[in-house]
Amino acid sequence: MEAQNLHYFEKAPIAKAVAHFAVPMMLGTSMSVIYSILNAFFLGTLHNTAILTALALTLPLFAAIMALGNLIGIGSGAFISRLLGEKKYDHVKHVSSFAFYSSLLLGLIVLAVGLPLIDPIVHGLGATAGAFGFTKDYVTVMLIGSPIVVLFFTLENIVRSEGAAITSMVGMILSVAVNIILDALVIFVFHGGVIGVASATVVSNLVASAFYAWHMGFKSQFLTVSAKWFKVSKDIVSNVFKIGVPVFIMSVFLGAMSLIFNHYLVDYGEQAVAGYGISSRLLQFPEFILMGLCEGVVPLIAFSFTANKLRMKHTIAFTIKTIVALAVVFGIVVYLISDHLIGMFTNDPQLIQMGSYILHVTFLSLFITGMTSLFTGIFQATAQGTAAFVMSVIQGITLIPVLYIANRMHGFHGVVWSLVIADAVAFLVGAVMLYLLRNKLQPDLDALVQ
Repeated sequence: MEAQNLHYFEKAPIAKAVAHFAVPMMLGTSMSVIYSILNAFFLGTLHNTAILTALALTLPLFAAIMALGNLIGIGSGAFISRLLGEKKYDHVKHVSSFAFYSSLLLGLIVLAVGLPLIDPIVHGLGATAGAFGFTKDYVTVMLIGSPIVVLFFTLENIVRSEGAAITSMVGMILSVAVNIILDALVIFVFHGGVIGVASATVVSNLVASAFYAWHMGFKSQFLTVSAKWFKVSKDIVSNVFKIGVPVFIMSVFLGAMSLIFNHYLVDYGEQAVAGYGISSRLLQFPEFILMGLCEGVVPLIAFSFTANKLRMKHTIAFTIKTIVALAVVFGIVVYLISDHLIGMFTNDPQLIQMGSYILHVTFLSLFITGMTSLFTGIFQATAQGTAAFVMSVIQGITLIPVLYIANRMHGFHGVVWSLVIADAVAFLVGAVMLYLLRNKLQPDLDALVQ
């Protein structure tokens, strides 16, 4: 690790250190959301609601594949940052090599299991007759490219864990830039449709993964992709999966929640599904900005947990203030121009009205989801596996009964509001667990959580 990165871990002022780790992550994730929005925009130019519906229906599958990358990447990344704080540099090489090859193996397993089950998967995603073919095309390409997609999400976390936040950002932006260029080509030049757009996603992840692997192999002092450092030990597996499994479960729950949510929305027409798909992509921009902030500071929290716990406390306090400020700014903007935002993707008046309503409601929980992401990041960074596991399942466990009851009582409006209720419950549970763990994490955290 370069001395400059070590400086940000150990000595830089808190605001400057948080900015060093979080701003590149925020920029990288915001670029990913911009791509997601442009992706829907490009497909929207085809003026086919069934295609937009298929794009919304495939979100759970992408979330599941991403979950495997986060299973290895976030678990290994948090462990690597703690090891750097303890100055166990050789062990870092073993963990990074383990992460690289394990993520490829998981992706190959997805490919081998998923392709023979392609039709049941598409049916399970809730594809309607009109959207079935488009959904199947997208799912097929994503399954074929799953080893690359899993590797991309793993390596992004690994590179960031050693303090190379700018390198991590460059890889994310590289992926987005390649994706946007390829999307424009396959839609407007080659008329590739859904298959072309899905293929562009896989190729862009391949380019970014190659960049990360090059950094780990030739530029990083401690990370490596060399097979000679590959090692499977109880220490590595337990530390990686103690945090990685809750992250995986959380991602799967998010995908399952999206799947269940889509099944309920289908009863209210394709406009409801497409409206949720568009509004959720718009909501992703501020959500991913806050998520980028919270994920960006995880290496700093993890390093400080083993090296300087008082610095960890100040980092958390500063991050909370930043979440509040960003949530207020984004909330004001969305409530002023929501109709215009939805109108960028469609000229269907009913779709604009429905999408704008969903956007207004779901934006109410922006601060809550930001704080929930921070709670989860704290538990991951400090190796609190049980708390991380609870955070991974609480929202999903809450949403399912709330969704059922709200739908029965208030129909479409109840379905939409159920998301806010589930987010609020997750926030309260996370706050209580952080309070209960304050002495275990750091005695001085009393002042922070009271």
